[in-house]
This record gives sequence, C-alpha cells and structure tokens, in this order.
Amino acid sequence: MGSSAAWRLAAQGDRVTLLERFPPGHDRGSSHGTSRIFRLAYTDPFYVGLAARSLPLWRRLEQETGRQVLTLTGAVDHGPAATTEALYETLTIAGHPAERLAPEEVAERWPGLRADTGAVFHPEAGRLHADEAVTAFQQAARAHGAEVRHGVRVTGLSVHGDAGVRVVTDTEEELRADAVVVAVGGWAPAMLGGGTAPLVGGVPVLRVTQEQPAHFPAADALTWPSYIHHPGAALPMDGFTADGVYGLGSTDGVKAGFHGVGPVVDPDRRDRTPDAAILRELAAYAERWLPGVDHTAPEAVTCLYTTTPDHDFVIDRQGPVTVLGGFSGHGFKFASVIGELAAALVRGEPGPSRFALGRPRPTSH
Repeated sequence: MGSSAAWRLAAQGDRVTLLERFPPGHDRGSSHGTSRIFRLAYTDPFYVGLAARSLPLWRRLEQETGRQVLTLTGAVDHGPAATTEALYETLTIAGHPAERLAPEEVAERWPGLRADTGAVFHPEAGRLHADEAVTAFQQAARAHGAEVRHGVRVTGLSVHGDAGVRVVTDTEEELRADAVVVAVGGWAPAMLGGGTAPLVGGVPVLRVTQEQPAHFPAADALTWPSYIHHPGAALPMDGFTADGVYGLGSTDGVKAGFHGVGPVVDPDRRDRTPDAAILRELAAYAERWLPGVDHTAPEAVTCLYTTTPDHDFVIDRQGPVTVLGGFSGHGFKFASVIGELAAALVRGEPGPSRFALGRPRPTSH
C-alpha cells in the first residue's frame, strides 16, 4: 500500500521519499509471494465498485512498467445457494458479467475443482503476482521521480504543527516532510498507538496474526480460476473453516488457505514454524474439494495478517499524517486504488467514511 501511494503521489508531481525497512522482495510482512486473488465478487456493492476502480489502475501500472502483474482467469464462488445468488445479483446489478453454475458444471469446466451446492463464476477476476506488483509500484514511483530507499527503519515519527512531520531513522538520520503516509502493516499498532501520546487518534484495534496457507502441486495450476468456498452448506461454519476457504493457481501450485485462524503475534518475534494442525486440515480439505492437486505434498507458507474488528480498512488522515492499515484477508486486490485514495488524502480531499479513523466499533462480526 505504501509503494502504491508513493507511485500515485509521485505521479501527481509531489516530491516523495519511500522508506522501506526491509530489502526488496522480503517476506517479513503481508505482501510477498506469487499469488493474491483479484475479484469483484462481493455482496457489498461498495467493495464491488472499489475493486472495479482498481482494475484500470492495475493495467496502467503494467503499461508504465512493462511488467505483467494481473492475469484474469475468472473466479468461482461456491457454497450456500443464498450466498452465491447474492453475489450474482450484486455483480449483475453493478453491470458486471456473472454466470450461475451447478456443481457438476464447475467440475466439467474445471475438473480439478469440486463445488459445493451453488456456484457463480465471474470473468473479471484472477490472480495478482504480489512480488511483481510491489516491484512495479516502486519502479513506477521511481520513474516519476520518487526516491525509494530500502533497509531504513523508522524509529521516531512526530508532528510539529505548521512545521510538518519529523521522521527519525535507526541511524539517527532526520527527515522533515509536509506530510507522511504510514503504511507499515503489522507494525502499525506500535508505530501509531504506542506510548502515552499516540501519533493519531481513533485507530481501530488492529489484530496481528500469523497465517498459514499452503501451495499444492498441480500440473495445470496456472489455468485455475481463483475460488472462494463459503461456509454454511457442506463446509462447517465453525473451526478453521468458519470464514471459508480461499485459493487460486500460481507458479507455486494451487494455493488454499483459511481466513484469520492463526495466533496473535509480535511481527518482530513471530515463529515461522508451520502449524502441523492447520497443514493437516488444509490437506484434508484439498483431498475432498481439490481433486486436481496432490493433497499429500502441501508446501506451507506463513505471513502476517493485520485486520480491524469490522474487516474494513483504515484509510484516513489526521493533520499531516495519512494512515493506511488493516488490509489483510482481502485488501491486496485494491492496492492500486488505495494508492490513489492516499494521494487524494494528502491533497486534502476526504476519504471514504467507512475507512475513517474513529469510526464506531462493530458490536459483532
């Protein structure tokens, strides 16, 4: 999100310095690897519209950099008929193509994927290559004049009224800026809310966990659609599958993962050892629902998840500080447009109210 913001800010003519704590291509946060889902299928029209806004910006990024980051393979949502019908209606009302399918039609079109009860397919979906996307954002930012610096850890950030923002690094370097965008993923709770005087007020509780999807070998992985298996029909609505199962094909195989089931962690001290119980459950899921993969040979990967209680994002500004956070689970697809939203906030324009700092906490999820 920070790299996208750097691109869009530099493109509008601002003088931009992007500070990255870790080296290029690192795997310490939430944006590494080869595969993230891109899709428009939400029951909430707001997110359908936001995803639709991101698509031409992804294509613009590809044009500016010559890198392919988004491949449209389509997506299959399946599970309770009420859920898939709601997805179909939301997509079609918004003017996007969608197709209802029976489970046997899914199996005929994609023999490696088994569908549950009801299904909807929409073609404006597929996979984003996460590592290539981050590299492309930074390449495009540089092309517009941004300075991109890796291996720089920010240790201090303070607001000084009309004097703007003071940034201090671990080498005691001091930088001054008129405005700052803070997009630090799992490190946001410490940077934004630590101590007796938080940098900004109203930051929702950000839950930081270590999640563990897995890639399964499949000879035709690159032809797979992305998929979401919604709970409530044959998939239990408790345990690891309470929030469903997601996946997609990639150069690493077919990915499958549970949503938000990992332990709360400190991003600087997390244990990357794969959880054997989660891996067993993913393999059992693949054996039943993904007949086109080798369920006996999963390769586990770990990453940080940072989520808000309502699973909406944080995209807002207080004074000279713009905050981007809480994107894990479903945010990567929006990265191109979130950079645009951040640039608008820096210009003084308002952001979406549902992403605001200080919004009411949900009573339940």
